[in-house]
Amino acid sequence: MIGAEGENHGVVPTNRAIEIARESGMDLVEISPNAEPPVCKVLDYGKFKYEQQKKANLARKKQKTQDVKEIKMRPGIDVHDYNVKLKKIHQFIGNGDKVKVTIRFRGREMAHQELGMQVLERVVEDCQADAKIEARPKMEGRQMIMVVSPK
Repeated sequence: MIGAEGENHGVVPTNRAIEIARESGMDLVEISPNAEPPVCKVLDYGKFKYEQQKKANLARKKQKTQDVKEIKMRPGIDVHDYNVKLKKIHQFIGNGDKVKVTIRFRGREMAHQELGMQVLERVVEDCQADAKIEARPKMEGRQMIMVVSPK
């Protein structure tokens, strides 16, 4: 048994340990039940639970979630517009987010899907240094979609 101040009482019968805890106005908590003999500690259980919850909340607050950002392009995208979108893709990947690159086809553009595939291949080439392709380009209705994630 370990006392309220951290002092070691040694092996103490259960009823005596409960009595000591009541005298100090605290609770007797079993710390490691699998040990031989089991280890118990005298402490304020409400305060203990509060501190544990506070630690868990702090750990949850610090963890980073990975979002999926979307960049939309067209098959006939111009060089400058492409570079602006590419810079944004690099920024998202730098922040640790996945990027869903979408090429939207309208009207007769559907007949020239190879143009959209060329744009996505260009994105793959330009992003190889700091990103990996999670989902290769594929058609979904009138859109060609590819997912890029950080290395």
